[in-house]
Amino acid sequence: MHNLPPRRLAVAPMLDWTDKHYRHMARQITRHSWLYSEMINAGAIIHGDKTRFLMFNEGENPLALQLGGSEPADLAKAAKAAEDYGYNEVNLNCGCPSPRVQKGAFGACLMNDAALVADCLNAMQDAVQIPVTVKHRIGVDRQTEYSTVADFVGTLRKQTACRTYIVHARNAWLDGLSPKENREVPPLKYEYVYRLKQEFPDLEIIINGGITTNEEIAAHLKHVDGVMVGREAYHNPMVMRDWDALFYGSSHAPITEADLVARLYDYALSQVNAGRGTTVRHIARHYLGLMHGLKNARSWRRMLSDAALLKPNRPELILEAWAQVAAANGFE
Repeated sequence: MHNLPPRRLAVAPMLDWTDKHYRHMARQITRHSWLYSEMINAGAIIHGDKTRFLMFNEGENPLALQLGGSEPADLAKAAKAAEDYGYNEVNLNCGCPSPRVQKGAFGACLMNDAALVADCLNAMQDAVQIPVTVKHRIGVDRQTEYSTVADFVGTLRKQTACRTYIVHARNAWLDGLSPKENREVPPLKYEYVYRLKQEFPDLEIIINGGITTNEEIAAHLKHVDGVMVGREAYHNPMVMRDWDALFYGSSHAPITEADLVARLYDYALSQVNAGRGTTVRHIARHYLGLMHGLKNARSWRRMLSDAALLKPNRPELILEAWAQVAAANGFE
């Protein structure tokens, strides 16, 4: 795909959340923002069922695959597979603090070995024509000084062709904090990310971490090239509805709830009918936050997460849940 939009706005890779069903919904809400897959282990792609891991819906692009791993040869093979499947970018995870990830010597602990990261990025870039990017933290454990992240980025800038750095503006504590606590406890230091952009003006610097409103996004964009939003885009997907107009200058009318629900119903119908074992539950779990702030949002959430209602696997459940919201809010 040529003429891809800039990475001004992106939805973060989130394990178990940003699968193809979530990304299909997100793409109906924002046409221009970049979407990222959940992190996939390079080994799983090479040794497992490539189609299961890499398949995505038509229309999801611009789309990046996030890879976990620390073996340059494996990452190169997985990156090539991603390019062959039509991804627009491959991103290396150097930020995930999960214990499951540390055992495999990748994720945030890679920040302690910039030379290995450089080998990984170079092997990936040699294998593909699409951009290879990196997502990382500002430090690991008790490294709290700015020089930690500046040295990491500076080393990669010298030793690789990587020019896009997505920076989660917190430390990763590899010891003593759960992955959930790692997203909440270490303090956010946005100023470190702003300084990176000042120090390395030739790099594309994208900020991530704790960003929830369009006002915050606009404020960050005064200092960096792009903003990546995680949990807010998942729990309150309609936050993305104004992104195209606000941050990409789009003149398209934002999608209405009614149109979105119609598309989601059509999608669920086609997925269930495809006979690959996809259930309405797999799909609708990503829709629970869609009616955030509307009357009867609770009915929507309750119906789409009710095991008894989901059991018959009827896509019509989405329309029935919507009818409750539409009636309460006077939507036609």
